[in-house]
Amino acid sequence: MVHLARGMRDFLPPAMRRRRWVLEQVRAVFERYGFEPLETPALERLDTLLGKYGDEGDRLLFRVLARGEGGERGETDLGLRYDLTVPLARVMAMNQDLPLPFRRYQLQPVWRADRPQRGRFREFLQCDVDAVGSTSPVADAECLAVVHDALVALGFGNFRLRLNHRALLHAMVAHMGVPELEGGVLVALDKLDKIGRDGVQAELLERGVPAEAAATLWRLLDLAPAEGDPLAGLAALGAALGDPAAAAVANLRQVLACAWDLGVDPLTLRYDPTLARGLDYYTGAVFEAVVLQPAIGSISGGGRYDGLVGMFSGKPLPAVGVSLGVERILVVMEETGMLPELGSGLDAAVFAMEEGQLSDALRAAAALRAAGLAVHLSPEAARFKKAMKVAERLAVPWVLLIGPDEAAAGQVTLRHSAERSQEALPLEAAITKVKGG
Repeated sequence: MVHLARGMRDFLPPAMRRRRWVLEQVRAVFERYGFEPLETPALERLDTLLGKYGDEGDRLLFRVLARGEGGERGETDLGLRYDLTVPLARVMAMNQDLPLPFRRYQLQPVWRADRPQRGRFREFLQCDVDAVGSTSPVADAECLAVVHDALVALGFGNFRLRLNHRALLHAMVAHMGVPELEGGVLVALDKLDKIGRDGVQAELLERGVPAEAAATLWRLLDLAPAEGDPLAGLAALGAALGDPAAAAVANLRQVLACAWDLGVDPLTLRYDPTLARGLDYYTGAVFEAVVLQPAIGSISGGGRYDGLVGMFSGKPLPAVGVSLGVERILVVMEETGMLPELGSGLDAAVFAMEEGQLSDALRAAAALRAAGLAVHLSPEAARFKKAMKVAERLAVPWVLLIGPDEAAAGQVTLRHSAERSQEALPLEAAITKVKGG
């Protein structure tokens, strides 16, 4: 008996058609914003990947045994890419003559040694856009606008874009009096939407955060609730934190204003002080998109990472980007019936009614394809009922049947599947009808 590896999937034709449709909508939005395509290898050097995602991310890397004696000793030197952002940073470091800002999109699979669960897989597709070389809040706002427009293009209406700033989180942890525990506080806070306040409180205490410091955190968060006027909440938290948070507050105000000017629905975009984003490389604004119903968690995330490229190139280079989680998006769209009815994409099917007409069927299929039409060709002769069953399964709008009578007259029988009407006519006339719909 054979089995798939856990967290991996096969995609049969109906599923592939749905995935391709979603990716086409997303790609169209990316290109409408002027982002250019990029691809990077599935494998990266381990020294490229390690230390960029935090301890938890490092544990989830799929590592590849070294070749030869090193592999026999259990040594590893390569890893499957964990995301598309670190490979982009490597590309920028290796191609320092690229014109800036460099704006790219990337649609490729990534791998994480995670525990498989609903909507979470070990191999999954990421759809990223990034702008490298600009500190402007417009670049951050365009990332939010891209996500907003992509979700609207896919038919989503009930979603929320959440925005925060790593410097604000840093100031909050310092205000709590536990700056040395910042990493643990942010990891716990990042789980708020999954385990709730009580769960985060318990994890904070487990991580050594004093109860009084945790209470300070909740008081600060209550100053800027996720609902309500985002600018008022930002102002209230900024006033409580003082000068350490002033620059971050000003930056978030600019990003919000630019995003609204770009057409992002103000009702979908909110400043949310609880948004942490666990990856270590974020340095500024961070954002996430969440579908509110059905509740499946984050389907998009990103932020500013001004220090990451410099880790490879030795010189600072600002960058900001966002990723769409296509796998979760597909889960939501399937559950809610949002995906359109997608046929096979074929224009016609061609059948020889008897073995003697196979050559005629081949020539007819070739002529249809030369005219730019997508055609299914039956490799064997098929009687009428069998041909109709195949045509129905493929959902083709037109069927061309060639039997002895049609071959003798130099014609084909063209059948319209929906109307169940048919007529005998020359092949060129049939092609013209099929092309006309």
